[in-house]
Amino acid sequence: MSDAALHLSHPEIAKRLKRAEGHLRSIVGMIEVGRPCLELAQQLHAVEKAVANAKRALIHDHIDHCLEHATGGPTAEARRSIEEFKEITKYL
Repeated sequence: MSDAALHLSHPEIAKRLKRAEGHLRSIVGMIEVGRPCLELAQQLHAVEKAVANAKRALIHDHIDHCLEHATGGPTAEARRSIEEFKEITKYL
């Protein structure tokens, strides 16, 4: 199985990151025209959350597909361990 076949979520992640990229560009424009700092901070926070969510989706996709593939398929016990691992990644 090719790496591309394993990562069906990558196009969606790329789309999310492109939106965040556009949003970030608009924030640069906001800075250049002197928008208030509170507004800038709010928009930067939104971009940070978008990038963090894209990263989380990428990591969860890797866990779901690559680790399951490497372990030879999901047994009930392996699936529980993988789900627990995904849950603990939110604390990284």
